[in-house]
Amino acid sequence: MNPQLSTTLPSPGLSAALAPAALVGTAPLLPVVLCGGSGTRLWPLSREHYPKQLLPLIGDDSMLQATVRRVVAMEGLPGGLLSPLVVCNEEYRFLIAQQLLAGGQKSTAILLEPCGRNTAPALTLAALLSGNGGASEPVLLAMPADHLVSDLDAFHDSVRKAYRLATAGRIVTFGIEPLSEEPGYGYIRVGAPIGEAGGAREVAAFVEKPDRETARSYVNSGDYLWNSGIFMVRPSVWLNAMGRYRPDILAACREAAGGLTRDAQFMRVDNEAFARCPADSIDYAVMEKLAPSGAQAAAVVPLAAGWSDVGAWEAIWKACPKDTQGNVERGDVMSNGTRDSLLIAGDRLVACVGLSDVVVVETADVVLVADRKRTEEVRNIVEELKRRGRSERLAHRKVHRPWGSYDSVDAGERFQVKRIVVHCGAALSLQMHHHRAEHWIVVKGTAQVTRGDETFLLGENQSTYIPPGVTHRLANPGKIPLELIEVQSGGYLGEDDIVRFDDRYGRVGA
Repeated sequence: MNPQLSTTLPSPGLSAALAPAALVGTAPLLPVVLCGGSGTRLWPLSREHYPKQLLPLIGDDSMLQATVRRVVAMEGLPGGLLSPLVVCNEEYRFLIAQQLLAGGQKSTAILLEPCGRNTAPALTLAALLSGNGGASEPVLLAMPADHLVSDLDAFHDSVRKAYRLATAGRIVTFGIEPLSEEPGYGYIRVGAPIGEAGGAREVAAFVEKPDRETARSYVNSGDYLWNSGIFMVRPSVWLNAMGRYRPDILAACREAAGGLTRDAQFMRVDNEAFARCPADSIDYAVMEKLAPSGAQAAAVVPLAAGWSDVGAWEAIWKACPKDTQGNVERGDVMSNGTRDSLLIAGDRLVACVGLSDVVVVETADVVLVADRKRTEEVRNIVEELKRRGRSERLAHRKVHRPWGSYDSVDAGERFQVKRIVVHCGAALSLQMHHHRAEHWIVVKGTAQVTRGDETFLLGENQSTYIPPGVTHRLANPGKIPLELIEVQSGGYLGEDDIVRFDDRYGRVGA
């Protein structure tokens, strides 16, 4: 452990220069929110550039915001609670930072991965940055950012039970009592009870996603729990396990963490070293290989807290309150003679007549209609979009940027129209286009425009023209969001026709 790494976290008590000591009852809890994944089964709301953890699928909070709120509300931990550490892909850094800020989490540290390598490397990086077996080493609570937990008291109670096992050296997971035969979930075969640890059991085996008939036999036996994908472990215990079972991943993560840099709340590892790291899940890398008993073995704590991984539209329908016809309706929806369906309207009126057991999801550029019981197959549509090179799998028509957003409302040969919103105090990069001209018309707020050597202000109903090849910048100096219409014209209108000269967000692409 590099002694300098632990100081990058915003919370006290993470010094690495301490002798090993027993942690039972004294270690702080460090929530580690794993914010990866693309949520292809929840397309078209979830897309590669705006995945499901950033969406308010249940309630007003995004899945990420709900996950962070869930853990920062915990009380009754002997060692206290540290500010969460969010691990995410660098591409989402500004979106995640904005959501955390909006949720009141100003001090949350964000560890950036230059590329996705699954959950085992993500947890290994978190462990390397947070402890080495010392007296103030925290206990890590690693959880995905895209799960639903509806009973917070029950969740906190299970976490407190798991905490006692984790501080004693166990790798703890959380198991869900299966409600049905779900072939989309992994399963845990439970072993003997562990003392008086509140229902905790030894883990006899981890079982990967079975077929439906096998899943039914698991449920009927009473010996299996769903694998929630939530884990609790001391950093030193996890690193020892990785050294035993996946030393290649551990070595790559150590090298990547050795090149750590920090920019405000963002922490970056060495890109090239992490790119060489093999990809693997926590289950495959360690959990399936642990001995079935002993102090260093896995334990499972039951979690009866209204958990769902909301992995497909069927799960969203099950989790949401329904009307008298069994429908879940969101947005501008009208239904007649329709039952047991999920109906979501984003931009237009959605009207349904005489349907049952369907999912209808409308966005500005896509309409999905599916059998509610076959929504797992939505991923096949996403794969076909990828094969055809279609952009609908990547981004919504409305694209979020660190300075605000733009919505491509119309396009044709040699022209494109965008609605642009710039946050208060934000600014686009100082840039230039080779092939297109831009006309800006302010409809709300005040724009500060840099055009060549001049800088001037535009108010509502005022406009300006940016010729091709002219350096320009758009900023919002006002107290309200700036809204304008941009009309692009020229022979090439792609987002890659841009030369940046200065950018406060450190971007090199569009």
